[in-house]
Amino acid sequence: MTTTQQDSAALIGRILLALMFVISGWGKLTGFSETVESIASKELPMPQVLAVVAIAIELGAGLAIAVGWKTRWAAVVMMVFLIVITPIFHAFWNVPADQATMQQINFMKNLSILGGMIVLFAWGPGHYSFDEHRASAGELEMPRRRATDAR
Repeated sequence: MTTTQQDSAALIGRILLALMFVISGWGKLTGFSETVESIASKELPMPQVLAVVAIAIELGAGLAIAVGWKTRWAAVVMMVFLIVITPIFHAFWNVPADQATMQQINFMKNLSILGGMIVLFAWGPGHYSFDEHRASAGELEMPRRRATDAR
């Protein structure tokens, strides 16, 4: 695989990884009252505030990952978000049997996405990103690392 192919694959993968968060964040924003009800149903404090935080994370970090802007930081935010929300909203061990399989699938989906965020944090966004542009200008705050770099 050439470097161009790797960078193209990184761009496509980054967009696909971010897409579900952008769509979900938009859905939470346009269905704010339902989002608040869902959070309140888990007996979490300040559901309105938590809904705003979830929207900000999903839209903000999702868009940042999609365009490759402060990608590693956005991936860290998503990692923390996923670690916090997954056992709360997809506790398959705590639901009726007829819901357990679906919740386990969603739990495992979130773990898989967490794995993708870890990879994104480790390897960065690839060449086709704002971070890469900033790195070439000497402005990047985290060391740049690509799969093609020599070890």
